[in-house]
Amino acid sequence: MEGDTFNGAQIDAKIMQTFKKNFVQVQDIFDQNRLLINEINQNHESKVPDNLTRNVGLIRELNNNIRRVYDLYVDLSSSFTKSMEVTSEGDSSGGAVKSSDGKAGHKRHRPV
Repeated sequence: MEGDTFNGAQIDAKIMQTFKKNFVQVQDIFDQNRLLINEINQNHESKVPDNLTRNVGLIRELNNNIRRVYDLYVDLSSSFTKSMEVTSEGDSSGGAVKSSDGKAGHKRHRPV
């Protein structure tokens, strides 16, 4: 029994470390995006052809950053799902249900 608690604590610490790392990365990207958006707006308002041309690259960088944030959230979601599966393996009420075909699955709650 004690080993299970220790392993659970290790898993929780690792999960929290992963979440923290990803959220810090996301916040850094958001900060960078804020600066990019400010520069894009300034360039647009200036109407200077070179500045408008520069916006093309800045907007590409912004789009890539958004893609990176998406990927980080996918990783977070995957990590969270895996952690829930690990923590519920020993739990008798782990949310596993049998469908009409007899296969075990996870019950999903959907908002109405």
